[in-house]
Amino acid sequence: MIIIKTEQEIEMMKKAGELLANTHKEIAKIIKPGITTYEIDEFVEEYLKRHNATPEQKGYKGFPYATCASINDEICHGFPRKEPLKDGDIVTIDMVVNLDGWLADSAWSYGVGNISEEAQKLLDVTKKALYIGIEQAVIGNRVGDISHAIQTYVESQGFSIVRDFVGHGIGRNMHEDPQVPHFGRPGRGPRLMEGMVLTIEPMVNVGKYNCTVDDDGWTARTIDGSLSAQYEHTLAITKDGPLILTDQE
Repeated sequence: MIIIKTEQEIEMMKKAGELLANTHKEIAKIIKPGITTYEIDEFVEEYLKRHNATPEQKGYKGFPYATCASINDEICHGFPRKEPLKDGDIVTIDMVVNLDGWLADSAWSYGVGNISEEAQKLLDVTKKALYIGIEQAVIGNRVGDISHAIQTYVESQGFSIVRDFVGHGIGRNMHEDPQVPHFGRPGRGPRLMEGMVLTIEPMVNVGKYNCTVDDDGWTARTIDGSLSAQYEHTLAITKDGPLILTDQE
């Protein structure tokens, strides 16, 4: 069941989204060779605590951290760890913020130090794919219009779009209806209505779109060892177009 939010509820989610966006902006200041994703995770948990918020995914189905930290060939749900990041790495930090019972969800990929041309293109294409999808998030369109726009662009750039993980509705719960795939045919899926709030979060691989999951039961990585990146926003469907609740601008 798709839960429609009121303007007041969307405003509450926007406050959570603004805090999340500010958290990412702070992360961007400290990511460099030598820092660990464990240190970033500790920073995020403390930062949210100072702003009267909590990391929603900590404890979700047993997930033990405040953030997901996925490095290089890791697609998503990576565990923060104590090995230092190296020059040339790329890392995706994904988090869900709970502020006063309302949630916002956003992932962002970062280059560590000097990254390769291939890695930079991957980041650029993945971020642009996110915004191409958001452009389709208007009243009257269908979820498949978002999906198709993202897939078409990503594949035109020579990359592949992950199938195993999708966007979703969000509100008081982390995962609500509808699911939002980043691949598919236009004109399919639920019709977008005013008051829907959802995430768009394309995960893009340099190589094949297939993935495998590590023995920890969480960390998903590319099957061929190629690089992967992800960008994600939470947005509301409004009469004036998509409203990005986790906007960093």
